[in-house]
Amino acid sequence: MHFNPKPVAAAVLSALVFTPAMAQVAPSAAIVTLPAVSVSGILPDRLESVPGSFAVVDELELQERQPFSVKEALNTVPGIHIVGEDSFGLGLNIGVRGLDPRRSSRTLLLEDGMPLFLAPYGDPSAHYSTPLDRVRRIEVVKGSGQVLYGPQTIGGMINFVTRPVPTDGVAGSVAATVGNNDFYGLHANVGVGGERGGIMLDALQKRGDGVRDNHDFEVQEYTLKGQLNLAEGHTLIGKLGYYRENSQISETGLGAVEWQEDKFQAPTGRNDEFEHERTSLQLQHIFEINDRAKLSTQLYHVHSDRASFRQINDSGENSGRSALERCPGGVDNDDLSNADLCGGRWRPREYTYWGIEPRLDFSHKLFGIPSDAVVGLRYHAEDITRKQFRGNTADFQSLSFAKANSLPRELIDIEVEAKSYYAQNTFYLGDWALTPGVRVEDVEIKTDVKRADGDAHTNPEARLTNRFTEVLPGIGLAWNGITDTTVFAGVHKGFAPPRPDRDIDADGANTAVVSKTKPEESTNWELGIRSTYFRGVALEATLFNTDFDEIVIQGQPGTFVNGGRSQQSGLELAGRIDFGKVYGTAHNIYVTGAYTNLFTAKFRKDDPDQGISSGNRLPYAPHHLASLSLGYQHPVGVDARIGVDYVSRQYSDGANTRDEDLSGMEGTIPAYTLWNAAVSYTPRGQRYTVFLSGHNLTNREYLVSRVDGKVAGRERQIFGGVRYSF
Repeated sequence: MHFNPKPVAAAVLSALVFTPAMAQVAPSAAIVTLPAVSVSGILPDRLESVPGSFAVVDELELQERQPFSVKEALNTVPGIHIVGEDSFGLGLNIGVRGLDPRRSSRTLLLEDGMPLFLAPYGDPSAHYSTPLDRVRRIEVVKGSGQVLYGPQTIGGMINFVTRPVPTDGVAGSVAATVGNNDFYGLHANVGVGGERGGIMLDALQKRGDGVRDNHDFEVQEYTLKGQLNLAEGHTLIGKLGYYRENSQISETGLGAVEWQEDKFQAPTGRNDEFEHERTSLQLQHIFEINDRAKLSTQLYHVHSDRASFRQINDSGENSGRSALERCPGGVDNDDLSNADLCGGRWRPREYTYWGIEPRLDFSHKLFGIPSDAVVGLRYHAEDITRKQFRGNTADFQSLSFAKANSLPRELIDIEVEAKSYYAQNTFYLGDWALTPGVRVEDVEIKTDVKRADGDAHTNPEARLTNRFTEVLPGIGLAWNGITDTTVFAGVHKGFAPPRPDRDIDADGANTAVVSKTKPEESTNWELGIRSTYFRGVALEATLFNTDFDEIVIQGQPGTFVNGGRSQQSGLELAGRIDFGKVYGTAHNIYVTGAYTNLFTAKFRKDDPDQGISSGNRLPYAPHHLASLSLGYQHPVGVDARIGVDYVSRQYSDGANTRDEDLSGMEGTIPAYTLWNAAVSYTPRGQRYTVFLSGHNLTNREYLVSRVDGKVAGRERQIFGGVRYSF
């Protein structure tokens, strides 16, 4: 993609225009004293004014639960459904309020406010998420107020807030973790800081066996973070990251016969491979204009190379066993002992995206009403190259051989240019807080299919430019007329950009056709209450409804189509009781719980081509989700907890197929219940913590997905370790 300086110049110019205007705000307009540096969270400082449902999983809760991955860390958040295909969250599948969880494509994932997807517009797939070792807290926002972020604003946002640079001398931590399934992890963090700023280095390595046989994985990550206090009111924060994953985790599931023989086998796992290398840069400049105004400018750049090798495409459709489609002689072969002699399919893909975003936060008294306002814009660009190589000899199990000895079977280039503009204002009227806002997304997506099914394509139908502009308003209301209690209501228009086709079927040269989908749109309503009115008791309840227009579903393999209308409605409940606070004792027994009743999750339009009838339930949208934990904290530093998680039955397709086929890709997903526990000990006055955690303690065998055949959930996982902070 050619660099276009005009949007960047416009962004910088806008920032300069905003600055002098706000520098003249009268001192009497002050509503909130802004902190010196507050740039990594997506929630405002005044949480009582947030007009929608949200959750914060803080450092204390992460220590209590000792989660093995992001999946366990978010189990206590109502409305969140995570499909656990692997053991470490390497390919996250997060669904919010009934939306398809596949690769979290409808849930906006952020790290310190920066998007995390392979490509936020062109391929919103979560093949990476911030390791919990670097996380200080996790913010989950599901309701009104999402207009400040994008592009996905339908389901919700999850922001991983990382640890800050030390500000007073040397600080850091080291941790070592070991567990069954050959798991171990090492993590080190060290930094030094003072009045002028500081620097921090973070190093991580983890490896182990996946859920299924021959699913070994290894990840490494190195992060350098620095802060420089340039002058009074000016702060520069920079973060440079490098991530590398090498795993044998196959995306191909099992046929029905294979599942009955051994649920945890991976027939071609010895040869299947997934490689992912990611570099990221994030720069933030914060200008504290005065105690009522702050101008922050963010610049980010992310480059990802990922390549996956599959020896088979799908689980067996006729025999219930996986078949080797590409073997010497081109003969299908159910005898997987010949796997080492056969070729397969490499899918190398390269993603680059960058953006710049100036944002002004300020307090004022427009119309004499105390207010907090946010105004900003973002320019974002993406370059995506998708290739595919196939061969029927063992040599093609090497990507370098495939590149050197064959033309790509598939070559697709995708370019994205997106300009976003947003504004939001919170009016404070006594016990009321009214927050209207609007976001405008101006997007252009260019798709160019150069090769498909082994042939070159220069026909006009193989190129498509998809342009659209979306105006996304929202408004929320919060009432704080009862002590430590907020009643909130809100409505906003949700949006997700159209997905470019992943793979193209063609009948010969110059026959490829790129399909055009419309953006997904929704109207999201909420009504709820959250309260800490009673000492030691925190409660929240939320009713929600989402009306979906032009929902996008998968059509023919590798393509996306608009599937019409859908609706999701439900009730979310969450709470915690600390009896130590209730009764004023140092010995604390606590209970935490979360429950989601998704009583409506249905299509509202017939689609005979996809086998969908109005009233069918959405796939991977369980009716009930529940999590309950009972814990005890002893004043000497012991924290022990036992918990249970429940997921009710799900459909795996829009047709609501009940009977299983031989491929394993059709049929229901039965309900399952999993037990977990954790204990940690931090002696008083000491800086070390010893911990032990277990998940799926009863070692239950259960099904989690049928996307590419049957996939089992993780077996019992026990791990323990020690952490020392200094």
